[in-house]
Amino acid sequence: MTGDTRKTDALLTLEGMTKAYPGVVANDQVSFSILPGEVHALLGENGAGKSTLVKMIYGLVKPDAGQMILRGEDFAPANPAAARGSGVTMVFQHFNLFDALSVAENISLGMDDPPHRRKLSAQIREVSQAYGLPLDPDRVVGELSAGERQRVEIVRCLLQDPKLLIMDEPTSVLTPQEVDILFKTLRKLTAEGTAILYISHKLEEIRSLCEHATVLRLGKVVDTCDPRERSARQLAEMMVGGTLHVPSRAAADLGPVALSMAGVSMSSPNEFGTNLRDINLEVRKGEVLGVGGVAGNGQDELLAVLSGEGRAQTGTITLSGDDIATLSPNARRARGLLTAPEERLGHSAAPEMSLVENALLTGAVRENLVKRGFLRWRRAERFARKIIQDFDVRTPGPDNTAGSLSGGNLQKFVIGREVLQRPEVLVVNQPTWGVDASAAAAIRQSLLDLAQNGAAVVVISQDLDELMEVADRFTALNEGRLADPVPTQGLDVETIGLMMGGVHGETAA
Repeated sequence: MTGDTRKTDALLTLEGMTKAYPGVVANDQVSFSILPGEVHALLGENGAGKSTLVKMIYGLVKPDAGQMILRGEDFAPANPAAARGSGVTMVFQHFNLFDALSVAENISLGMDDPPHRRKLSAQIREVSQAYGLPLDPDRVVGELSAGERQRVEIVRCLLQDPKLLIMDEPTSVLTPQEVDILFKTLRKLTAEGTAILYISHKLEEIRSLCEHATVLRLGKVVDTCDPRERSARQLAEMMVGGTLHVPSRAAADLGPVALSMAGVSMSSPNEFGTNLRDINLEVRKGEVLGVGGVAGNGQDELLAVLSGEGRAQTGTITLSGDDIATLSPNARRARGLLTAPEERLGHSAAPEMSLVENALLTGAVRENLVKRGFLRWRRAERFARKIIQDFDVRTPGPDNTAGSLSGGNLQKFVIGREVLQRPEVLVVNQPTWGVDASAAAAIRQSLLDLAQNGAAVVVISQDLDELMEVADRFTALNEGRLADPVPTQGLDVETIGLMMGGVHGETAA
């Protein structure tokens, strides 16, 4: 279908959409069309302008120039409520839900004119069943799995009869089975005429689901294609404008045990969290241990008990043979145990602080950024600049705030900040969540290089392909229990599934 034909038949057409911020043009004359009943992929590296573009469509950001036409009429939503009123809804990458409230209460808060609670509950049951996303409107959201929480967001959109549904990284926290359910729902929606604008860095999913793709690079449209006719590698190279680097690792001799946990149990500080139960593991110098599992099975708690933010009730934790179970996070960092949590804004980084200040937050001790109680600002600035340069963080400079970065670029900054401190042990949770193929390859390579240089690395991830690519051994968390680690070489999907489902020890192996 030609561009003119697409424009004639379009549900939504964007013409010359432009948005600039200090020091960067986020979108530069972006033009393309979305057809009714089409799953349209929006592809691009982190910082390519995808988030800014969909925020303009959804009324969160006002464009500097350009025009949008929805169903033949000018479309310029002043806010998300206006966008929803015109039939445009959005499911965000980070769920906007309150754990302590019920499903119905959360959905009600996200609607502009919600019906009476009893009627709303009936509508939730009806719509969720019709689209294969069963939900109990009375359940408390804090008790739901990540997949069920996403159902809440989707059903909230469906109750508002969308003509265009925008989805930002919708499968990042889902199991393969939940992805299958989601795709069936999306295909049912498109069969009914709803258009879907789909953002994802999982390129095999794009090839499976989407019929058309628009590729952004540095804020401009650089290509369009039918992703079903391209390989994942070809799509990635369209995004980066060059050859995609594939992580590689030379065989390494493993050193002595760097990190050990024996009989560690910890109650989760979160009412809806998962308690750790009798965790045992050993990681050697030069080794990468992969920890898989469905979201909400104790990943955050495992990182917390290792970082020192959570205190184990029982068991021992040793670093190179020394007991560190009672040490504070800063004391553990000083000894070489560094961590990078899953949540970027608010945990890994402070959004309103500059990149220099964020570099100081975790690098003060190991990078010698404080002397006699005074900040060594120039030294901190050099450290921040090195992170930006070595990890290709797309930002005008180190004085920009962490919150001004795209999610992927902030993730590169967070991982780079820890890697460049030369840890003895590095524990990372979801290192490439929401990161484009090129940046994901670079982050994985940095973790492999770290291990090659003698560090012990623990990678907690829901991306099984990632774990198979970087890890020497694999284990899985299930309801706060850790399976016995097994070598990744020759590991089959059936064994992985058994371990993630809670089968422990020799049975899984």
